[in-house]
Amino acid sequence: MPSSSIADRLAAVRSRIDTAARTAGRDPGEVRLLVATKTQDADAVRAAVEAGVDLIGENRVQELVAKAPALADRVAAGTLEVHMIGHLQRNKINQVLSTSTGVETVDALALARALSTRCVRDDRTLDVMVQVNVSGEDTKSGVVPGDAVPLALDVAALPGLRLTGFMTIGAHLDAGGEPAGDAAVRAGFARLRAIRDEVLASDAPGTADARELSMGMTTDLDLAIAEGATIVRVGTAVFGPRAR
Repeated sequence: MPSSSIADRLAAVRSRIDTAARTAGRDPGEVRLLVATKTQDADAVRAAVEAGVDLIGENRVQELVAKAPALADRVAAGTLEVHMIGHLQRNKINQVLSTSTGVETVDALALARALSTRCVRDDRTLDVMVQVNVSGEDTKSGVVPGDAVPLALDVAALPGLRLTGFMTIGAHLDAGGEPAGDAAVRAGFARLRAIRDEVLASDAPGTADARELSMGMTTDLDLAIAEGATIVRVGTAVFGPRAR
């Protein structure tokens, strides 16, 4: 895809974010755009970065590693953050730590402890988020909402990790298996915000920076922003429909 097309799509997405924020009575500057690069080649991702993207997210470790060389100069310069936004297996931790600046999908204490051990060994601090499955859908990863606060407090106390907030994927289906309506999607996002607020109010060690709410994608970012999203993850609206 020509870089001009990506730049035009980026401008449209940013305009949509601004409009959603203002409609919700929020400052558009409170919402960051994370460009999801799943299935996109390195040239397309580089074009997005050169068009002004400073935060990208990758779902698959193998793609993260493959694209890392094309982005290494921007990461080293501190002008690009790269987040892991897909399910992470413990046996892939070393690959993720060598190619990313943050992990948004911590959903178990065992994973957090493994990340902590590697970070302490490497004398680094990794930004992490706790992923919460607010919809209860079996196809989604994440800790159940009732366990999210205890997990977050445990993660926040681990050396080598900085808890920066929480991540979720909006509901796709309701309890009856039908497409979820706006009310159900918003309720899930509101649940994540309540979890975040409870953790911040705890004043527990390591929780002071846990302010981020990474929620909302191309189809539901407006609803997420209305419920307090600070990061929205958009791929299709920037790159176009993914090739099958």
